[in-house]
Amino acid sequence: MRIETCYFCSSNVYPGHGIMFCRNDSKEFRFCRPKCHKAFQKKKNPRRVRWTKAYRKSAGKELAADSTFEFERRRNRIPRYDRELMAVTVKAVDKVTNVRVERQKQFYEERMDKARGQRVREHEKILMVDKDKLPQREDVLERAVRAKEKQRRLDREKRKEAEERKERARVQEMA
Repeated sequence: MRIETCYFCSSNVYPGHGIMFCRNDSKEFRFCRPKCHKAFQKKKNPRRVRWTKAYRKSAGKELAADSTFEFERRRNRIPRYDRELMAVTVKAVDKVTNVRVERQKQFYEERMDKARGQRVREHEKILMVDKDKLPQREDVLERAVRAKEKQRRLDREKRKEAEERKERARVQEMA
C-alpha cells in the first residue's frame, strides 16, 4: 500500500481516505479532503491558493529544489524483496529525513535573516527621516544599529560554519 499525495495541496492521502477522481483519459487525481476536490472542480490554480504547498514553493517560502526530494519520487517498478536491501533502505530513509529537516531549518533561518535585515533598514530610514524629532542621540543610535548588524553577521557566519561541519560529517557517514 502506498501513501499518495493530494493532487491539489500535496498533503498525504492514506489508504482508505480521501477522494479519487478518474478522468475520461484514465488519469487519476487523489484529494485529501473535499476542500481540495472542490477547488480542483472550480479549476483553481494550486500555485495561487495560499494554503497549498505549491504556493509556498512558488512564493519562495519553502525549500523547492533539493536532492533529498529525489528519494520521495514515485517509482512504478517493484524491486524484488531482499531483506538486506530493506534494512539498508530503512536506515537511509532515516538519514535522508534528518538531512531534509536540517536543510529546511537552514532555509528558514536564511529567509528570516533577510526579513530581519529588511526590518533594520526600514527602522534606519525612519530614524533618518525623523532625526530632528530625536534628542541629539542619532550617532549613538546609528552606532548601536551597526553593532547589532555586525553581531548578526558574525552569528550567521558561525551558524554556516557549524552547518557545513555537520554536513561534511553526514556525508562521511553516508559514504
